[in-house]
Amino acid sequence: MPTTLTQAGTAFSFSAEQQQQLYLIIKHHVGILPSSDVAALCKQYDQPVDAILRACLPIAAQFAVAPISQFFVGAIVCGLDSQGELHFYFGANVEFSQQALSLVVHAEQSAINNAWLNGAKKIVKIAISDAPCGYCRQFMNELADAQSFDILLPKQQFKLAELLPCAFGPNDLGNVYSLFNPAPQQHQFVTRAELDAKLLDCALSAYVPYSENYSAVKISTFNNGDFYGCYAENAAYSPSLSPLQSAISQLHLAGLLMNKEVVQGIELLQTQGKENQLSVSQAVLASYPELPVLQSISLALCIKPTVV
Repeated sequence: MPTTLTQAGTAFSFSAEQQQQLYLIIKHHVGILPSSDVAALCKQYDQPVDAILRACLPIAAQFAVAPISQFFVGAIVCGLDSQGELHFYFGANVEFSQQALSLVVHAEQSAINNAWLNGAKKIVKIAISDAPCGYCRQFMNELADAQSFDILLPKQQFKLAELLPCAFGPNDLGNVYSLFNPAPQQHQFVTRAELDAKLLDCALSAYVPYSENYSAVKISTFNNGDFYGCYAENAAYSPSLSPLQSAISQLHLAGLLMNKEVVQGIELLQTQGKENQLSVSQAVLASYPELPVLQSISLALCIKPTVV
Protein backbone atom coordinates (compact mmCIF):
# COMPACT_ATOMS: atom_id res chain seq x y z
CA MET A 1 0.00 0.00 0.00
CA PRO A 2 1.23 3.55 -0.69
CA THR A 3 2.58 5.59 2.20
CA THR A 4 0.65 8.82 2.78
CA LEU A 5 2.43 11.65 4.53
CA THR A 6 1.02 13.47 7.50
CA GLN A 7 0.46 17.19 7.29
CA ALA A 8 3.63 17.73 9.31
CA GLY A 9 5.56 15.77 6.71
CA THR A 10 4.54 18.13 3.92
CA ALA A 11 5.16 21.40 5.78
CA PHE A 12 8.73 22.13 4.73
CA SER A 13 9.31 24.25 1.63
CA PHE A 14 11.81 26.80 0.38
CA SER A 15 10.93 30.46 0.03
CA ALA A 16 10.90 32.00 -3.45
CA GLU A 17 14.28 33.61 -2.72
CA GLN A 18 15.77 30.31 -1.53
CA GLN A 19 14.40 28.55 -4.61
CA GLN A 20 16.04 31.09 -6.89
CA GLN A 21 19.39 30.71 -5.12
CA LEU A 22 19.21 26.93 -5.45
CA TYR A 23 18.10 27.19 -9.08
CA LEU A 24 21.30 29.10 -9.89
CA ILE A 25 23.44 26.49 -8.12
CA ILE A 26 21.71 23.61 -9.92
CA LYS A 27 21.95 25.37 -13.28
CA HIS A 28 25.67 25.94 -12.72
CA HIS A 29 26.09 22.19 -12.15
CA VAL A 30 23.92 21.37 -15.22
CA GLY A 31 21.02 19.91 -13.31
CA ILE A 32 22.85 18.45 -10.32
CA LEU A 33 22.76 19.37 -6.64
CA PRO A 34 26.02 17.87 -5.31
CA SER A 35 26.12 15.75 -2.18
CA SER A 36 27.88 18.47 -0.18
CA ASP A 37 25.01 20.88 -0.89
CA VAL A 38 22.39 18.23 -0.08
CA ALA A 39 24.07 17.57 3.28
CA ALA A 40 24.40 21.30 3.98
CA LEU A 41 20.69 21.88 3.30
CA CYS A 42 19.67 18.99 5.55
CA LYS A 43 21.81 20.45 8.34
CA GLN A 44 20.83 24.09 7.77
CA TYR A 45 17.09 23.42 7.85
CA ASP A 46 17.21 20.42 10.17
CA GLN A 47 15.29 18.32 7.66
CA PRO A 48 15.73 14.73 6.40
CA VAL A 49 16.77 14.05 2.82
CA ASP A 50 13.22 13.23 1.72
CA ALA A 51 11.92 16.61 2.90
CA ILE A 52 14.69 18.47 1.04
CA LEU A 53 14.08 16.31 -2.02
CA ARG A 54 10.38 17.16 -2.13
CA ALA A 55 11.07 20.84 -1.43
CA CYS A 56 13.33 20.93 -4.51
CA LEU A 57 10.58 19.77 -6.90
CA PRO A 58 9.32 23.29 -7.71
CA ILE A 59 12.90 24.18 -8.62
CA ALA A 60 13.12 21.17 -10.95
CA ALA A 61 9.93 22.30 -12.68
CA GLN A 62 11.56 25.67 -13.45
CA PHE A 63 13.71 23.87 -16.04
CA ALA A 64 10.65 22.62 -17.93
CA VAL A 65 10.00 23.74 -21.51
CA ALA A 66 6.30 23.18 -22.18
CA PRO A 67 5.02 25.38 -25.01
CA ILE A 68 2.16 22.99 -25.83
CA SER A 69 0.72 21.87 -22.49
CA GLN A 70 1.90 24.72 -20.25
CA PHE A 71 2.16 21.92 -17.68
CA PHE A 72 5.55 22.13 -15.97
CA VAL A 73 6.75 18.91 -14.37
CA GLY A 74 9.83 18.42 -12.22
CA ALA A 75 11.53 15.18 -11.22
CA ILE A 76 14.63 14.46 -9.17
CA VAL A 77 16.66 11.26 -8.93
CA CYS A 78 18.36 10.75 -5.59
CA GLY A 79 21.31 8.61 -6.63
CA LEU A 80 24.66 7.30 -5.47
CA ASP A 81 27.85 7.80 -7.44
CA SER A 82 30.80 5.39 -7.65
CA GLN A 83 32.10 6.73 -4.31
CA GLY A 84 28.78 6.14 -2.57
CA GLU A 85 27.99 9.86 -2.34
CA LEU A 86 24.37 10.91 -2.71
CA HIS A 87 23.50 13.58 -5.29
CA PHE A 88 20.23 15.05 -6.58
CA TYR A 89 19.91 14.74 -10.38
CA PHE A 90 17.22 17.09 -11.69
CA GLY A 91 14.93 16.69 -14.68
CA ALA A 92 11.99 18.42 -16.34
CA ASN A 93 9.67 17.86 -19.29
CA VAL A 94 10.63 19.17 -22.73
CA GLU A 95 8.06 19.70 -25.50
CA PHE A 96 8.61 20.48 -29.17
CA SER A 97 6.26 22.90 -30.89
CA GLN A 98 4.36 21.69 -33.95
CA GLN A 99 5.73 18.16 -33.62
CA ALA A 100 4.19 14.84 -32.61
CA LEU A 101 3.44 14.66 -28.90
CA SER A 102 5.26 11.32 -28.81
CA LEU A 103 8.56 13.22 -29.14
CA VAL A 104 8.15 14.88 -25.72
CA VAL A 105 10.84 14.23 -23.09
CA HIS A 106 9.11 13.42 -19.82
CA ALA A 107 10.48 14.81 -16.56
CA GLU A 108 11.23 11.34 -15.18
CA GLN A 109 13.16 10.47 -18.35
CA SER A 110 15.07 13.73 -18.07
CA ALA A 111 16.11 13.11 -14.45
CA ILE A 112 17.06 9.48 -15.05
CA ASN A 113 18.98 10.47 -18.17
CA ASN A 114 20.80 13.17 -16.18
CA ALA A 115 21.81 10.67 -13.49
CA TRP A 116 22.89 8.09 -16.08
CA LEU A 117 24.99 10.51 -18.13
CA ASN A 118 26.69 11.84 -15.01
CA GLY A 119 27.84 8.53 -13.61
CA ALA A 120 25.21 7.60 -11.02
CA LYS A 121 25.53 3.94 -10.12
CA LYS A 122 22.42 3.36 -8.03
CA ILE A 123 19.03 5.05 -7.81
CA VAL A 124 17.70 5.28 -4.27
CA LYS A 125 14.63 7.45 -4.80
CA ILE A 126 12.82 9.35 -7.53
CA ALA A 127 10.75 12.38 -6.51
CA ILE A 128 8.16 13.70 -8.98
CA SER A 129 5.95 16.78 -8.78
CA ASP A 130 2.98 14.87 -10.26
CA ALA A 131 1.99 11.22 -10.52
CA PRO A 132 4.00 9.44 -13.26
CA CYS A 133 2.14 8.50 -16.43
CA GLY A 134 2.19 4.92 -17.73
CA TYR A 135 4.90 5.84 -20.25
CA CYS A 136 7.24 6.92 -17.44
CA ARG A 137 6.42 3.93 -15.29
CA GLN A 138 7.48 1.75 -18.22
CA PHE A 139 10.67 3.79 -18.71
CA MET A 140 11.54 3.34 -15.01
CA ASN A 141 10.97 -0.41 -15.33
CA GLU A 142 14.13 -0.62 -17.47
CA LEU A 143 16.30 0.45 -14.52
CA ALA A 144 18.54 -1.90 -12.59
CA ASP A 145 16.99 -0.68 -9.31
CA ALA A 146 13.39 -0.77 -10.54
CA GLN A 147 12.19 -3.07 -7.76
CA SER A 148 13.95 -1.31 -4.89
CA PHE A 149 13.85 2.48 -5.26
CA ASP A 150 11.12 4.63 -3.76
CA ILE A 151 8.89 6.92 -5.82
CA LEU A 152 8.08 10.08 -3.87
CA LEU A 153 5.11 12.24 -4.83
CA PRO A 154 4.32 15.45 -2.92
CA LYS A 155 2.09 13.58 -0.43
CA GLN A 156 2.57 9.87 -1.17
CA GLN A 157 5.27 7.26 -1.58
CA PHE A 158 5.23 4.11 -3.71
CA LYS A 159 7.29 1.25 -5.05
CA LEU A 160 7.21 0.87 -8.83
CA ALA A 161 5.51 -2.53 -8.57
CA GLU A 162 2.52 -0.80 -6.95
CA LEU A 163 2.24 1.58 -9.91
CA LEU A 164 3.08 -0.96 -12.61
CA PRO A 165 1.66 -4.41 -11.72
CA CYS A 166 2.21 -7.32 -14.12
CA ALA A 167 5.02 -5.34 -15.73
CA PHE A 168 6.69 -6.05 -19.07
CA GLY A 169 10.44 -5.56 -18.96
CA PRO A 170 13.89 -6.51 -20.28
CA ASN A 171 13.67 -10.14 -19.17
CA ASP A 172 10.59 -10.64 -21.34
CA LEU A 173 12.79 -9.97 -24.38
CA GLY A 174 15.61 -12.16 -23.13
CA ASN A 175 17.69 -9.18 -21.97
CA VAL A 176 19.38 -9.91 -18.65
CA TYR A 177 20.86 -6.39 -18.50
CA SER A 178 19.24 -3.05 -17.76
CA LEU A 179 19.81 0.67 -17.81
CA PHE A 180 22.54 1.39 -15.19
CA ASN A 181 23.61 -2.26 -15.53
CA PRO A 182 24.50 -2.64 -19.23
CA ALA A 183 26.25 -5.51 -20.95
CA PRO A 184 30.05 -5.20 -20.99
CA GLN A 185 31.10 -3.26 -24.08
CA GLN A 186 33.06 -5.55 -26.40
CA HIS A 187 33.27 -3.22 -29.40
CA GLN A 188 34.96 -0.11 -30.63
CA PHE A 189 34.26 2.14 -33.60
CA VAL A 190 36.35 2.13 -36.75
CA THR A 191 37.10 5.80 -36.20
CA ARG A 192 38.15 8.87 -38.09
CA ALA A 193 40.77 11.08 -36.49
CA GLU A 194 38.68 14.28 -36.69
CA LEU A 195 35.80 12.92 -34.60
CA ASP A 196 35.25 14.10 -31.03
CA ALA A 197 36.54 11.43 -28.63
CA LYS A 198 33.83 12.19 -26.08
CA LEU A 199 31.11 11.72 -28.69
CA LEU A 200 32.60 8.32 -29.53
CA ASP A 201 32.70 7.35 -25.85
CA CYS A 202 29.11 8.49 -25.35
CA ALA A 203 27.92 6.43 -28.30
CA LEU A 204 29.65 3.31 -26.95
CA SER A 205 28.00 3.99 -23.58
CA ALA A 206 24.51 3.94 -25.10
CA TYR A 207 22.04 1.37 -23.76
CA VAL A 208 20.91 -0.36 -26.95
CA PRO A 209 20.19 -4.06 -26.26
CA TYR A 210 17.35 -4.19 -28.81
CA SER A 211 18.65 -2.34 -31.89
CA GLU A 212 22.43 -2.40 -31.21
CA ASN A 213 22.63 1.14 -32.64
CA TYR A 214 25.32 2.63 -30.43
CA SER A 215 24.41 6.24 -30.93
CA ALA A 216 25.06 9.67 -29.41
CA VAL A 217 24.53 13.36 -30.14
CA LYS A 218 26.75 16.37 -29.52
CA ILE A 219 25.25 19.86 -29.34
CA SER A 220 27.97 22.50 -29.66
CA THR A 221 27.25 25.98 -28.34
CA PHE A 222 28.96 29.28 -29.02
CA ASN A 223 29.76 30.19 -25.43
CA ASN A 224 28.64 27.37 -23.12
CA GLY A 225 30.60 24.31 -24.16
CA ASP A 226 29.22 21.07 -25.56
CA PHE A 227 26.26 18.93 -24.46
CA TYR A 228 26.09 15.20 -25.12
CA GLY A 229 23.25 12.70 -25.18
CA CYS A 230 23.13 8.90 -25.42
CA TYR A 231 20.52 6.59 -26.87
CA ALA A 232 18.58 4.72 -24.12
CA GLU A 233 16.24 1.94 -25.27
CA ASN A 234 13.26 0.37 -23.53
CA ALA A 235 11.78 -3.10 -23.72
CA ALA A 236 8.43 -1.57 -24.72
CA TYR A 237 10.27 0.35 -27.46
CA SER A 238 8.10 3.52 -27.43
CA PRO A 239 9.51 4.98 -24.17
CA SER A 240 13.05 4.82 -25.58
CA LEU A 241 14.94 8.12 -25.32
CA SER A 242 16.72 9.27 -28.47
CA PRO A 243 20.26 10.68 -28.19
CA LEU A 244 19.08 14.08 -29.45
CA GLN A 245 16.32 14.25 -26.83
CA SER A 246 18.91 13.25 -24.25
CA ALA A 247 21.29 16.06 -25.29
CA ILE A 248 18.55 18.71 -25.54
CA SER A 249 17.40 17.84 -22.02
CA GLN A 250 20.95 18.39 -20.74
CA LEU A 251 21.17 21.74 -22.49
CA HIS A 252 17.94 22.92 -20.86
CA LEU A 253 19.20 21.76 -17.44
CA ALA A 254 22.00 24.29 -17.91
CA GLY A 255 19.34 26.97 -18.26
CA LEU A 256 19.94 27.35 -22.00
CA LEU A 257 17.55 27.45 -24.95
CA MET A 258 17.71 25.71 -28.30
CA ASN A 259 18.08 28.77 -30.53
CA LYS A 260 20.50 30.22 -33.07
CA GLU A 261 22.11 32.49 -30.48
CA VAL A 262 23.13 29.48 -28.37
CA VAL A 263 23.58 26.47 -30.68
CA GLN A 264 26.53 26.36 -33.06
CA GLY A 265 26.20 22.81 -34.41
CA ILE A 266 24.56 19.41 -33.89
CA GLU A 267 26.24 16.09 -34.66
CA LEU A 268 24.62 12.63 -34.67
CA LEU A 269 26.77 9.50 -34.52
CA GLN A 270 25.24 6.09 -35.27
CA THR A 271 26.36 2.53 -35.81
CA GLN A 272 26.69 1.63 -39.48
CA GLY A 273 24.04 -0.85 -40.57
CA LYS A 274 21.95 -0.28 -37.42
CA GLU A 275 20.92 3.37 -37.98
CA ASN A 276 17.47 4.33 -36.67
CA GLN A 277 17.84 7.83 -35.24
CA LEU A 278 18.16 10.19 -38.22
CA SER A 279 14.46 10.61 -38.96
CA VAL A 280 13.44 11.17 -35.34
CA SER A 281 16.29 13.66 -34.92
CA GLN A 282 15.17 15.55 -38.00
CA ALA A 283 11.58 15.57 -36.70
CA VAL A 284 12.67 17.07 -33.38
CA LEU A 285 14.86 19.66 -35.10
CA ALA A 286 11.96 20.72 -37.31
CA SER A 287 10.82 22.67 -34.25
CA TYR A 288 13.96 24.79 -34.61
CA PRO A 289 14.19 25.72 -38.31
CA GLU A 290 16.77 28.44 -37.62
CA LEU A 291 19.35 25.99 -36.22
CA PRO A 292 22.34 24.60 -38.19
CA VAL A 293 21.75 21.51 -40.32
CA LEU A 294 22.21 18.24 -38.47
CA GLN A 295 25.49 16.50 -39.31
CA SER A 296 24.94 12.73 -39.40
CA ILE A 297 27.78 10.20 -39.27
CA SER A 298 27.68 6.39 -39.33
CA LEU A 299 30.65 4.30 -38.25
CA ALA A 300 31.27 0.59 -38.37
CA LEU A 301 31.87 -1.42 -35.21
CA CYS A 302 34.66 -3.91 -34.70
CA ILE A 303 35.55 -6.23 -31.85
CA LYS A 304 38.02 -4.75 -29.39
CA PRO A 305 41.52 -6.12 -29.92
CA THR A 306 42.56 -8.61 -27.26
CA VAL A 307 45.12 -7.27 -24.82
CA VAL A 308 47.95 -9.73 -24.44
